[in-house]
Amino acid sequence: MTTIEGNLQQVRERLKRACALAERDVSAVSLLAVSKTFDADAVCLALAAGQHAFGENYVQEGTEKITALRVLRPDAALQWHCIGPLQSNKSRPVAEQFDWVQSVDRLKIAQRLSEQRPIDLPALQVCLQVNVDGGANKSGVTPEGLAELAAAVASLPRLRLRGLMCIPEPAPDFETQRGLFLRAKVLFDQLNAQGMGLDTLSMGMSDDLEAAVAAGSTMVRVGRGVFGSRPAKVTSTA
Repeated sequence: MTTIEGNLQQVRERLKRACALAERDVSAVSLLAVSKTFDADAVCLALAAGQHAFGENYVQEGTEKITALRVLRPDAALQWHCIGPLQSNKSRPVAEQFDWVQSVDRLKIAQRLSEQRPIDLPALQVCLQVNVDGGANKSGVTPEGLAELAAAVASLPRLRLRGLMCIPEPAPDFETQRGLFLRAKVLFDQLNAQGMGLDTLSMGMSDDLEAAVAAGSTMVRVGRGVFGSRPAKVTSTA
């Protein structure tokens, strides 16, 4: 068993226990393996262990990896999610290469993705990133601006609005973590009460997935728990 295979097994067990404690069916929560900074070979190892959905934070790295996997595993049904902050000048390769974008937080980005999505591809699946704890320097639409943005994005062609994503600040204990995630769940439920038909609430990572599941997450994004610690950045001394 490879390290990645063992790690995936452990994360799946954590999800199983978290769902049991929350009295939820384990099939209601999917796992997105965050492969940023790890190479295509690492993705292949995760794929061999049954993981098919992968998240990338950086556009160039992600598109290069998508291209590499098409060569290495042309038979594999992979699903690629862009989960990092997206600048308007980087939207085209995302629209052309990825299956999902979870980090839409303003209408301009959504409009560019809609215009640039190739007509021969399925609609781009979209989540709106919401800033649930008010961090001034964080990405995400404010809770107050969410409903207006959701309505505008839902009307765009070539996109399908699936739900919300959030990345709250790290919290010291389970209940505090759960409370932050519940803010997103309330917003998610409010949008559905307005007829939005959302099915995806992407929240929870390696350190807080249990609290996210307890709050209603339908997708957890796990990087370190699957692939291990990220390689240290090399600082030039020249």
